Amino acid sequence: MTVTSPDPQRVREASLEALHRLRLPLPPPNFPLAWEPGDLVELRPGEEIEARAAILNVVLARAFGMPSQLATEWLREARLEERLTAPEWQFVAEGDGDERSFALHLEALFALSWLLGIAMDLDPLLPSAEGLMDRLPNLPQGETFAAWRQRTLAAPRGAGDAATQLDLYYCLDWSYLEAERRRLPLPGQIDSNSIGQRRWALEWAVVFTGPYHGDPPGWEDVDLST
Repeated sequence: MTVTSPDPQRVREASLEALHRLRLPLPPPNFPLAWEPGDLVELRPGEEIEARAAILNVVLARAFGMPSQLATEWLREARLEERLTAPEWQFVAEGDGDERSFALHLEALFALSWLLGIAMDLDPLLPSAEGLMDRLPNLPQGETFAAWRQRTLAAPRGAGDAATQLDLYYCLDWSYLEAERRRLPLPGQIDSNSIGQRRWALEWAVVFTGPYHGDPPGWEDVDLST
């Protein structure tokens, strides 16, 4: 459902306060807002987020040894084959690509699971929740995409809450990279790679409408440069 975005300045103040509590560097005063007053916000359709989560689940399984034939057969049966990006398909079907970078998608999958309401807390101090994989399609037992959707009964987050989380991770991404650049201690158990992966998922799933926003990006087109 499309709603008016929360006040971006108040959300940013809360994000900066969270960084202060974590003793992380604060972004500069001109650090841009993630959206403008009056912009509209919505989540991508729940089925689209579920599909992306299922795809990343298969990508991760391939990174940890799932045979390519089983992976591609599962995707074809789920009718998700066409939704993979070109790099994902090359990795799943052919094994081409950096296995380590695909394995990092666990944290993006965690953020998608939070958006779907099947992970309770996207705590920036902690790695992906224990038991997360139990809430995703059980590939070793051959659970289908349809059966998983029936089992989980996802309850997606409200768009305003998702936007607020996105702003926090937008700021965290800058702060973690700056802390690592300055060799400052990090406050929790994860690093900038994990923070960036979570931001990636949030940036993809949270869709703004306003004068400064274009069409929603594809998965590989998400811009994490600022």
